[in-house]
Amino acid sequence: MPRSPDEFVGKTIIITGAASGIGRETALIFAREGANVVATDVNLIGAEDTADAVRKLGSSALAIKTDVTDRASVRDSIAKAINEFGGLDFQFNCAGAALRRASFLDIDDELWTGAMAINATGVFYCMQEILPHMVSQGRGVIVNAASMSHRRGGAGGLIPYAASKGAVVTLTMGVAREFADRGIRVLSISPGPIDTPFEDTAGGNDEARKRALADVPMGRLGRPDEIGELVLFMCSDACSYMTADTVYVNGGGGFR
Repeated sequence: MPRSPDEFVGKTIIITGAASGIGRETALIFAREGANVVATDVNLIGAEDTADAVRKLGSSALAIKTDVTDRASVRDSIAKAINEFGGLDFQFNCAGAALRRASFLDIDDELWTGAMAINATGVFYCMQEILPHMVSQGRGVIVNAASMSHRRGGAGGLIPYAASKGAVVTLTMGVAREFADRGIRVLSISPGPIDTPFEDTAGGNDEARKRALADVPMGRLGRPDEIGELVLFMCSDACSYMTADTVYVNGGGGFR
């Protein structure tokens, strides 16, 4: 069905990794539509800044310090969000990191387990802790941040990151199919290079950015708001028949 102008008014989204980048822009886009926003991040100051920006747009917001690698932290955040707003309609699992670049033989246990913990286990915890609530209310949409890198294998020293994002794509598909008959949809987004702080935390530099751009026919990096608008669409009634899939957003590139 087509979207109505007030479709998101009074509904609530919880976002991980909301302090910056795609998570922050998605929070502001949902605020624009009148939704309540729960901004969670390990960086509480950043989450509070996002929440303040949401309130300035006229929507209600709650900031919570959350470590997605800690199940108890995730459970506590979801409980606080439900207590504050009475329910949760949408979840965007955006928290993630590449930690650092390394060639395959230089990947140590710390890098491998760290990438898996934040990118894959974090999504697992977030979905498993919110789903009982969504099942009880008979509806809900979960969107997970995957990555185009899972199609490429992590070229350029990002194999642990790519492998963990591949796990997100598979988790999304499995959970979506299991809960499809209970009013719950689960999707993931696999972006190509996006202009966010990720480039710095992943050990990127000007040369790495040039290599990324060389594979994008549009000739530019994506913007965080372009991903946020897609999250909004995925959560809308206009996307009601879509589940168990990932959407590639890459300016036409990312396959090389």
